[in-house]
Amino acid sequence: QVQLVESGGGLVQAGGSLRLSCAASGSIFSINFMGWYRQAPGKQRELVVGIYSGGNTDYADSVKGRFTLSRDNAKNTVYLQMNSLKPEDTAVYYCNAVLNTVVGGVLRNYWGQGTQVTVSS
Repeated sequence: QVQLVESGGGLVQAGGSLRLSCAASGSIFSINFMGWYRQAPGKQRELVVGIYSGGNTDYADSVKGRFTLSRDNAKNTVYLQMNSLKPEDTAVYYCNAVLNTVVGGVLRNYWGQGTQVTVSS
């Protein structure tokens, strides 16, 4: 069983910073992708940033230069540092991982429970 445990989030004023973390635990053989999505009320879930096993990252244009994703491979953990936050960053942020649990196994998609980020103007 694989779990993604998120921490961080909360309420911050515009221009402030928050840090999210997501730790994957359980029977994990290898992680192909790990990152963060967000979903604002009435909107579709969108990719914020993710990192692939080779180290390549994929940032949404709206967060480039403000958000930074880092990872600790030994801990199967990613960290999202969010600076210069804007009210439009308000959303539920979901951790996502694509991984396999056994050698040669099928890659599967896993989600965290979500954490609320609210940016006040």
